[in-house]
Amino acid sequence: MTKISVPPFLSSYWTDSFNLKEHLQGFLHLDAETLDLKLEAGGQQMAKLGHKDFDWEEAAAFYRDKVGEVYLFDLGAWHLASYDYIEYTLLLIVDHAQGRVLDFGGGIGTHPIATALCPKVEQVFYCDINPINRDFVHYRTEQLGLNNKITFCQEIPPQETFDIIICFDVLEHLPDPSQQLLQFHQVMEPEGKVILNWCFFKGVNQEHPFHIDNPQVVDTFFKTIQSNFLEVFHPYNMTARCYRKWS
Repeated sequence: MTKISVPPFLSSYWTDSFNLKEHLQGFLHLDAETLDLKLEAGGQQMAKLGHKDFDWEEAAAFYRDKVGEVYLFDLGAWHLASYDYIEYTLLLIVDHAQGRVLDFGGGIGTHPIATALCPKVEQVFYCDINPINRDFVHYRTEQLGLNNKITFCQEIPPQETFDIIICFDVLEHLPDPSQQLLQFHQVMEPEGKVILNWCFFKGVNQEHPFHIDNPQVVDTFFKTIQSNFLEVFHPYNMTARCYRKWS
């Protein structure tokens, strides 16, 4: 299979995931050996925390107040181990990103950083409910010299509209992902696009207790996306999809 070319401004992702480990060490004041141990344990600790404390009626509070630094290690380990998959999500962003972009649930910052590097992008709004994530990604943008191109918020800013919305690994964590789709539709420009993925699956061994898999919720989600968005074909071998606004 022919290797897809990578734009030069994203080359640092393939070198070290935009200095991710260096940023984690600096932000958390950890030595390299301790960081590696915490990254290795992050996924199991997050699953354990989910089994112990997660409640769909308090989902927002769980991600805002309870996950702490464990979530950074969980997300960091996944991003460092998933180069091929994330590579395609970044290339999909490059194909479509322009103007004003919302990254909803921006997590550890890989996607908003890549988006901010896209030459056609004017401003990225990084939106995440978790204060530690926001502080960490703010630290990363300072290290990378992207301060002026990324705006930080806990919720989607009122009265704002966006040319592109990206939302990776978030919808399955929401009690009502259909309502989130409708909010995206409302704040998109008429020619806007949204790039999404989801995993409505708790895992073979219930390793993702905080993923919603209720059949009725999932059915409503797919009915909502089919009645409000039209899929835009992309050539990448991954689960993420691009949609244009449609009703």
